[in-house]
Amino acid sequence: RSVYDDQPNAHQRFMEKLDACIRNHDREIEKMCNFHHQGFVDAITELLKVRADAEKLKVQVTDTNRRLQDAGKEVIAQTEEIIQCRVQQRNITTVVEKLQLCLPVLEMYSKLKEQMNVKRYYSALKTMEQLENVYLPRVSQYRFCQIMMENLPKLREEIKEISMSDLKDFLESIRKHSDRIGETAMKQAQQQKTFSTTLQKQNNVNYGRNMHLGRSRILESKNEMTLKRTFEEDDEHEEEVLTAQDLVDFSPVYRCLHIYSVLGDGEIFENYYRKQRRKQARLVLQPQSSMHETVEGYRRYFSQIVGFFVVEDHILHVTQGLVTRTYTDELWNMALSKIVAVLRTHSSYCSDPDLVLELKNLIVVFADTLQGYGFPVNRLFDLLFEIRDQYNETLLKKWSGLFRDIFEEDNYSPIPVANEEEYKIVISKFPFQDPELDKQSFPKKLPMSQSVPQIYIQVKEFIYASLKFSESLHRSSTEIDDMLRKSTNLLLTRTLSSCLQNLIKKPHIGLTELVQIIINTTHLEQACKYLEDFISNITNISQVTVHTARLYGLSTFKDARHAAEGEIYTKLNQKIDEFIQIADYDWTMSESDGRASGYLMDLINFLRSTFQVFTHLPGKVAQTACMSACQHLSTSLMQMLLDGELKQISMGAIQQFNLDVIQCELFASSEPVPGFQGDTLQLAFIDLRQVRHDLLVFILLISPFDQCCSSITFWFLAFPFCFSRMKDSSKKNNIFAQFRKNDRDKQKLIETVVKQLRGLVNGMAQH
Repeated sequence: RSVYDDQPNAHQRFMEKLDACIRNHDREIEKMCNFHHQGFVDAITELLKVRADAEKLKVQVTDTNRRLQDAGKEVIAQTEEIIQCRVQQRNITTVVEKLQLCLPVLEMYSKLKEQMNVKRYYSALKTMEQLENVYLPRVSQYRFCQIMMENLPKLREEIKEISMSDLKDFLESIRKHSDRIGETAMKQAQQQKTFSTTLQKQNNVNYGRNMHLGRSRILESKNEMTLKRTFEEDDEHEEEVLTAQDLVDFSPVYRCLHIYSVLGDGEIFENYYRKQRRKQARLVLQPQSSMHETVEGYRRYFSQIVGFFVVEDHILHVTQGLVTRTYTDELWNMALSKIVAVLRTHSSYCSDPDLVLELKNLIVVFADTLQGYGFPVNRLFDLLFEIRDQYNETLLKKWSGLFRDIFEEDNYSPIPVANEEEYKIVISKFPFQDPELDKQSFPKKLPMSQSVPQIYIQVKEFIYASLKFSESLHRSSTEIDDMLRKSTNLLLTRTLSSCLQNLIKKPHIGLTELVQIIINTTHLEQACKYLEDFISNITNISQVTVHTARLYGLSTFKDARHAAEGEIYTKLNQKIDEFIQIADYDWTMSESDGRASGYLMDLINFLRSTFQVFTHLPGKVAQTACMSACQHLSTSLMQMLLDGELKQISMGAIQQFNLDVIQCELFASSEPVPGFQGDTLQLAFIDLRQVRHDLLVFILLISPFDQCCSSITFWFLAFPFCFSRMKDSSKKNNIFAQFRKNDRDKQKLIETVVKQLRGLVNGMAQH
């Protein structure tokens, strides 16, 4: 660029300098060639010398080459074969290397298929993971690998579907087997409780040895036998004890949980499982309409519920996160509310106490079983107290029928005992003590009837039945004692009292039966203290305890006795009225029969025989009955004279009536019932005695008069005077106020009759 860009003629000068340089180089070359020319000539000369030898050598080489080519054709062929073998060997090596890379993939895929066939889905997922992350990337360039990669997601979905199907089968299986699981769990809990109770009794056999040594020895031997038998039974059934795992295969839920966890869908699986189990819980908690009819219905209901929660508890402890304690507690609270409502409803339909007791035992086993799994069951025991009241009601109804049957079958006569053996049999049933009777020789009769020991035995059986319900309620002995006493009080004050009242009011119950009922209630009243001792012995609670309730049998039997006494008074009066109704007085007879009327003699004989039956009654009762009967007889005879239909009366009728009154006074003075002081019983006929006296005085006064004084005139003239005397005597004799209930009515009646008679007499005098 500098040559072309410089001043003019620079190029020409450059070319000139370049030619000069070339000529210098040519001269140097010429000098060099001249220097080596001799050597070149020498070389050419040498070459010319060896030309001939070269020609010979060429011929020899050509010949040698020809012969060598001929000899090398076989070698060339073998060499080509060797080359081909080497190529094949190299290809084989390459194939082997590639197959060594593919074989693990194919083996893993074959293993995957085998795991799918044997339903080892969790292992299959692990194999898929290894295929995707380790093996397939090494041979990803092959087509079969692409096919495998495309099939793996399909296999995962297939595994999910199969595992979900297995889970559904599992849920259906536990729904079917929940009752067996629950029954087994309840049986184990009951056996464990029995075993613990036996051990506790074994530890306490020496309790109270100093006070009841003989009884303790018996209990000790029984407890040892029971404990030994329990151990033997446990040994026999040890191999038969089944658990939830033995009855149900939980592997499907484990597999499904692991599969969904590996696939990243663990939360979806948990929600689905809990949703399905809630649905099953609602089905399990839904009772059958006829569940209350048999105990098997309740047992199946409880077994299904226990089985359900045993499975949930097992799932809770062997899985992580599938169910939680919060979830199970929430599910249990929901179920407990439903269970309490169902039991409260269905138990109200139970009228059989045995069924109610079986239900109670099932509830206790049910509660103990679930409590052993950590579920709170206080509400169930609270429900048992409600069912206990219902159980007592059913017991009261049952025992009401038993009492009625006993009263219907009773002969209401003293119990005959022919020998000491029969006497001991009766004494073993009823705590009867009578030193005076013990001194008598056999045969003899006990004062109470056959119903008394039967009633006493049934009351004890009721206490036992009530105690059966109180057992296993986790209550103290004091509370059990209180419950037993309250239920026994209900039996005495309501059931037995009602049966006695109804018995007393029955029309076929006569005076003999009423007397025996009073005697029976007296002995039952005395036996109440033995019932209290019986309850105390059962509960080991002393009666001197401040909070110990007392039995109300005393008031019950007193009320029944008072009712029977009142019924005796009423029936006596009714019987007297029946005799009075058959009285056939001829008020116009001219002369008396000379003896008391037949109806009155029959009545007095009846009263004598009746009062003889009263010998076993308390003195006051017999005296009151006798006084009431005499007063009623006196009043009835008086009312015969006050009858408004009686228009006239003859002297003979008055004499006959006087004989009857005398007979009544003789009966009163004969002391049909011992214990009256002086003439107390005779005072019942004081009004009749006064009337008789006044009539006789009046007869003496009017006897001188003419016979024209007719019977009617005599009646109207005499009776105002007699009634005035009766009125005055009734004012003076108030000693019978405690025996007469209708004195005021009687007094008013007398005053009214006196006024009417005076008015009639005044009217006749004017005429």
